[in-house]
Amino acid sequence: MQIPKAMIVERIRSASGHDAAEKADKELPDKVDLQTDADKLKDLGLDPGKLADDFGGQSPVAG
Repeated sequence: MQIPKAMIVERIRSASGHDAAEKADKELPDKVDLQTDADKLKDLGLDPGKLADDFGGQSPVAG
């Protein structure tokens, strides 16, 4: 499942502030794969499983 980086960065910005969001923006690819990038997401304080649940198991990235 892929999620656009911008969606994740905004989620981090609202939860943890500008500095954390800036770090995420630099470290994450444009399309974040919840399985491949799971360790990066965890390092940023996000739970990949919760993100998948939040999107109802449906990837907001087309193609």
